[in-house]
Amino acid sequence: MGNRITRVYTRTGDDGTTGMADGSRVAKNSPLMAAIGDIDELNAVLGMLRAANQDGDVDAQLHAIQNELFSFGGELSMPEFQKLGKEQVHRIEAELDDLNECLSPLKEFILPAGSQQVALCHHARVVCRRAERSVCSLNPLPREELLSYINRLSDYLFVLARTIASRQGIDEVYWQP
Repeated sequence: MGNRITRVYTRTGDDGTTGMADGSRVAKNSPLMAAIGDIDELNAVLGMLRAANQDGDVDAQLHAIQNELFSFGGELSMPEFQKLGKEQVHRIEAELDDLNECLSPLKEFILPAGSQQVALCHHARVVCRRAERSVCSLNPLPREELLSYINRLSDYLFVLARTIASRQGIDEVYWQP
């Protein structure tokens, strides 16, 4: 693969627009750019979680998700580019089921606390929920597979936070109403 970026700054965005893959320009504050930015932020938070994580299985799952999120952003910017499908949604569901199988039933609301990794995982979860809201605000809505993927991903991150706490031997922090 050749170099994709020859210069980091182009000055073309100084007018408040950004270039799309097809050469068109859109406002940087458009709903589409907000959604792409939220997906990018989620990917960065997952990178922070990976840097703090010591579990090889979790790291491999998060690495795959980071690549898929990059493809997700690509699909938002180029609708004809379709990389994510039902198989990625099913894989996240299977990983979620495997993680959830080892957890005790949840009886109370839990707070995003316990350890750095648990808190980072919850941070990723709430950024994921924001990204989902941004994606759902687009008109037209993206493909069903993208909506399913981002919805399952937030569920996965919640269960992953609980799993990390369990594997670290850390009690979950319950909400005290």
